[in-house]
Amino acid sequence: MKPYEYLEHTADVKFRAYGKSPDEMLSNAALALFNSMIDTATVQAKETWKVELSGPDLEQLAYDWLSELIFLFETEFAVFSTFDVVLHKNGDWSLQADIGGERIDHSRHAFDNEVKAVTLHEFEIKKNDFWCIQVVLDV
Repeated sequence: MKPYEYLEHTADVKFRAYGKSPDEMLSNAALALFNSMIDTATVQAKETWKVELSGPDLEQLAYDWLSELIFLFETEFAVFSTFDVVLHKNGDWSLQADIGGERIDHSRHAFDNEVKAVTLHEFEIKKNDFWCIQVVLDV
């Protein structure tokens, strides 16, 4: 199973990310998000950032997760390439993640797109034989 794929969209970036578990799906969604901006193979995991979030359902938590990554990109001036996500469900959903990356170095990091936001347009999570999230990013 491929971790993610980009889909046709007229103006924005649209992708589906997959996983055997919701944790793996959200890790792959984060990788798809950053690969839409930059080749993550050029990003070294020199530093680790911790993210903790909770939400009433998996869809809201996934939206908040991807939005938090964009926030960290913008405020920390950092790009990320590794995403270790652990989810728990005790009534609400909670997420704990260690993300690896480094501060932006324009001599090594060439940007294809600048993602402004995660949208709710066509945003959905499905579970069949595997987990799948569909996301449209505003670029």
